[in-house]
Amino acid sequence: MTTRYDTPEMAALWNEDAKFRSWLLVEKTVAAVQAEIGIIPKTAARAIQRASFKIKEIDEFERITNHDVIAFTRSVAKSAAAAGKYVHYGLTSYDVVDTALSLRCASALEILQTALGGLRIETARLALEHKHTPMMGRTHGVHAEPITFGLKCLSWFEETERNIGRLAAAASEMRHGKISGVVGAYTQLGPDVEARVLSRLNLKPEPVSTQVIPRDRHAAMLNTLALVATGMERIATEIRNLQRTEVGELGEPFAKGQRGSSAMPHKKNPIICERITSLARLIRAYAQVGLENICLWHERDLSNSANERVIIPESFTLTHYMIRKLTGVLSGLVVRPDRMLANLESSGQTFLSQGVMLELVRAGMDKDRAYKLVQELAFTCQTQGGSLPELCAANPEISKLLDRRARSRAFDLKRLLRNVDAVYRRVGLTRRSKTR
Repeated sequence: MTTRYDTPEMAALWNEDAKFRSWLLVEKTVAAVQAEIGIIPKTAARAIQRASFKIKEIDEFERITNHDVIAFTRSVAKSAAAAGKYVHYGLTSYDVVDTALSLRCASALEILQTALGGLRIETARLALEHKHTPMMGRTHGVHAEPITFGLKCLSWFEETERNIGRLAAAASEMRHGKISGVVGAYTQLGPDVEARVLSRLNLKPEPVSTQVIPRDRHAAMLNTLALVATGMERIATEIRNLQRTEVGELGEPFAKGQRGSSAMPHKKNPIICERITSLARLIRAYAQVGLENICLWHERDLSNSANERVIIPESFTLTHYMIRKLTGVLSGLVVRPDRMLANLESSGQTFLSQGVMLELVRAGMDKDRAYKLVQELAFTCQTQGGSLPELCAANPEISKLLDRRARSRAFDLKRLLRNVDAVYRRVGLTRRSKTR
């Protein structure tokens, strides 16, 4: 596993020391509650509150026991001296591991929500700045009808909004723990202990657990991260396509001293957007593994354990990295309205075809005849040059049916974009509300 895509926040949350600290927090909270109820001596609980661990010692114990939780509890018990026998009293490993994992996942989801808020701000800024910047809309990669670049960015903004909501929902779903014992039946410690412990950790009891928290929660979380990553990939893919030399409408920021190719000095490649695409594929693959982990045997097996040590920390880390990188791309995005307009006009204004057809139908022409007639003229533009308005004006059949006012209406670019403001109002994005 590479550290190339680490972020400071995620590295601090998912390192070994942080893992053991989260385990220790659960152990200490359980001991405190047990002492209050009278399960263990209060003096023992106070000693456990002062207990610590040593990673080197844990590693040494694990080489002997081949069990990381036992190795951890041995190190903690050793530091608690005589009170050490009450460390992990009545608990099973995954009372600690799963509860602590929920705490870290919830924290990681909050970090992502904050980061995605920054991306949302950049999409909002672009949407507002380019609300009325016309460009060609493309379907199947082919010129369709005009949109504005702002409208494209507004779509990014709205999807980012949805993904922030999904992260919040995932955080709520992951705020569940369990202190229910080896098969979830509370054979040693009762639900009252669990309720007190989890309340102090700001978690809710898993309604029905086995030895573990059901893995559908983790799978839903990982699939949420995959949705976030894929949403970013959609933006990155659009930038990549619009940075093509023959399109040239957008460009990744290119820093002073940056090199695009070891062989070709002229190159400016969309490398960050390509990297986002690459990492999104990996996060989706990790989400698939999360789905496989749902079907554990009986009250649990270990088939989820090894892969979760990879897929959960890496999914969070890569998603956070991608958010930061894409936010930087959008912050410095090169937008070329002149190229957008040139591309819009490059196809002889054939994008007006639907409007012309509808005006002909309104004037009394059969729709199929109108379609064929306008199609012939549009194809002539594409093969022989000229513009659709010119060819329509020169066509006797059209001139007979459409007066100057009707032709003006059909050929009006502003009319095609007249409802852009309505979409913005529906989203609720204004200069005052852009950060919501």
